Amino acid sequence: MKANLIQQILQDLTKLKNVDLANWSKKLLNVKKSSYAQNDIIWGIKVPQVRKIAKQYSKVINLQDTENLLQHNVHEVRLASLLILVEKYELADQKEKTKICQLYLKNSKYINNWDLVDLSCYKIAGHYWYNYSLEGFWEFAKSKNLWEERIAIVSTYYFIKQGKFDETLKVSELFLNHKHDLIHKAAGWMLREVGKQNKKALLSFLDKHCNLMPRIMLRYSIEKFSIQEKKYYLQRH
Repeated sequence: MKANLIQQILQDLTKLKNVDLANWSKKLLNVKKSSYAQNDIIWGIKVPQVRKIAKQYSKVINLQDTENLLQHNVHEVRLASLLILVEKYELADQKEKTKICQLYLKNSKYINNWDLVDLSCYKIAGHYWYNYSLEGFWEFAKSKNLWEERIAIVSTYYFIKQGKFDETLKVSELFLNHKHDLIHKAAGWMLREVGKQNKKALLSFLDKHCNLMPRIMLRYSIEKFSIQEKKYYLQRH
């Protein structure tokens, strides 16, 4: 691998900086004082642009340098690293998949905004936890760490796609008393996905827990319901 490959990726990303998009993204990603993203640096690069660069370099950059990029202080650089890991994971054998997933989970503190989690976790951790081992899954779900918790619940998106709902329902139940709206939204989103696959499973969860659910979790979960169904569950809340 060329010694300057990391620098080349950074240069390619730097060329795409957009001040107007950065200002808009800061609002979307909650980059402000006293928020979970207060120290993040945003360059303002569109996801398809970052994805294109990730695809370009995914087969030539090694895991150590990808990990170095994941620990960068710029948001879009971390995103590029995560999308590179997704590309690498999809082409890897089981041994390499294990290595990539372990790297991913070990660096969870750098996967520190909702977009970084949502664009990567179910394709790496979700796939691994479903196909090979649940090791680490419940530790993340019960960690009391915002990003590890979100990684756990959103990773079950892969489970849902395979028709398996138990983990999603159990983690959502675990989060009924959670304090953060990023977890409420993620759990509600996953519950909604369960409902698309098996409405009976979602209805059973709602009948048991709707009065305890954070309202935004409930609203997300019933988004695809009829007006009458939505009214019924919102009135029970």
